[in-house]
Amino acid sequence: QVQLVESGGGLVQTGGSLRLSCAASGSISSIGAMGWYRRAAGKQRELVARITGGGSKQYADAVKGRFTISREDAKNTVSLQMNSLKPEDTAIYYCIAQGVRTTMPAPGDYWGRGTQVTVSS
Repeated sequence: QVQLVESGGGLVQTGGSLRLSCAASGSISSIGAMGWYRRAAGKQRELVARITGGGSKQYADAVKGRFTISREDAKNTVSLQMNSLKPEDTAIYYCIAQGVRTTMPAPGDYWGRGTQVTVSS
């Protein structure tokens, strides 16, 4: 079984920074894309940032220039450096690992439980 555990959320003032990390564990042989989604209160979950196995990065327009995604394949981790945070960044942030190959016949997608990020004005 694959587990994703996020860390690094918390409370920060407008303009501050946080770094989220997500570690995948289990009988993993490889991971395709990894990324971060978020869900703000009363809104649908949205993609924040995604990074493929080849290192291509994708960002939501709302976070471009402020957030940076990175991954470390040797440790099966993905991180999200969030700078210049705004109140509208307040949400639960979820880590996702896609195309995870394990001992199972087919690759699968896995989600973390989420970590709360709150930006005060």
